[in-house]
Amino acid sequence: MSETSAQTPMTVAQVMRPAVTTVEQDAHVAAAAYLMKKDGATAVVVIDNVQTKRPIGILTEADIVQVVADGRDVNDVRIRELMTSSPVVCEESTTIQTAAKSMADGRFRHLPVVDHGSVVGIIDIGDVSRALIGPSA
Repeated sequence: MSETSAQTPMTVAQVMRPAVTTVEQDAHVAAAAYLMKKDGATAVVVIDNVQTKRPIGILTEADIVQVVADGRDVNDVRIRELMTSSPVVCEESTTIQTAAKSMADGRFRHLPVVDHGSVVGIIDIGDVSRALIGPSA
């Protein structure tokens, strides 16, 4: 490890996944589940619209499991009914340690990454864990 990398904290930009799966709040939960399966995602970011891509919510696989366990039809439930509104977000320059603290304090596993208010990526607890463990992982 070089001196520079030992002194410079790793940032979210270095580990985030830029191809974030997004949905709009009026879609059905079944559509979100389909996109999550297709993209191999464990969460989707709910955006205000495709032009601005401002994150207004997040929907996770745990949310979908809850709907199914409650016996509700995923084709009838709208994302807006289920999503966590106003999700905590971070920027690409956020350090991994700060992102990890946000996740631990908020007890969530996904963190949308924004640039000028628009979603540009996402990190999850696995990304953060791998970054904190280091290259030997």
